[in-house]
Amino acid sequence: MNGETRQLVARWVSTHGLALALAVSLLLHGLVLSLSFKFPDASRAFQERALDIILVNRRSTHKPAEAQVKAQANLDNGGNTDLDRHAKTPLPPAPRHQEGDDLEHSQKRIQALEARQQRLATQAQSKAAISPKTDREVQPEPAPNLSGRDLARSALAMARLEGEIAKDLDDYNKRPRRKFIGTSAVEFRFAQYFEEWRLKVERIGTLNYPEAARGKLYGSLVLTVAINSDGTVAGIEINRSSGYKILDDAARRIVAMAAPFAAFPPAIRRDTDILEITRTWNFTQRDSLETGKATKR
Repeated sequence: MNGETRQLVARWVSTHGLALALAVSLLLHGLVLSLSFKFPDASRAFQERALDIILVNRRSTHKPAEAQVKAQANLDNGGNTDLDRHAKTPLPPAPRHQEGDDLEHSQKRIQALEARQQRLATQAQSKAAISPKTDREVQPEPAPNLSGRDLARSALAMARLEGEIAKDLDDYNKRPRRKFIGTSAVEFRFAQYFEEWRLKVERIGTLNYPEAARGKLYGSLVLTVAINSDGTVAGIEINRSSGYKILDDAARRIVAMAAPFAAFPPAIRRDTDILEITRTWNFTQRDSLETGKATKR
């Protein structure tokens, strides 16, 4: 470019410089405004920049030729499988937990405890059976620690028991001594007294034969008369009825009319308080009373 051209350009720039600058400014602003700015996705950015780092529980002396992941130490040919698996923790794998494992584990533990308890009980019984009895006999039992009130209560109970025993013995000794005459054979010391009693009863009975039964009713009954030692009547019991109320009532009335009987002689009184005589009373067709042989009670 020659000097004349340069002068022309300089003259044009000086003349139109302001317009040129304004046009360039507008052009630049238009370009800037036409551009759009967008902030990058932070999560995606972190995902793209995330590093796979694992923790290993071993290390090797040399660096692996092709490292697949990052770790805190060099490890070559680690793992126990050919599959592309990465451990997420350096700790050994935990056993897989399935539903029902807790219940099964608890049942096994309970069974183990019961077995142990039974084994200990068996051992204790075996030791108790093997140990000699003398060991238990040698060890004295501890004396009970009794207070004064306990001793007084025990003494009172003993006194009450002794009183009851004494009363029972006294009642036993005071009870009437009874003898029974009912068999055909009568002891010699009772024979005379019994014979006198029989004669008196038959005499009174014949003299006082029931008028309603004379010539009409006849029969027999078994009667027991209990006589006190002084000859009074202790009781009357019909063991077998005649079947006629007139005859049964007549027998009771005859005993009451014949009483009192003779007192016991010393030979009988020494061991007898009440004498019971059981006889068969016969109201005969002759309108008389007879007592037959004694019957067994």
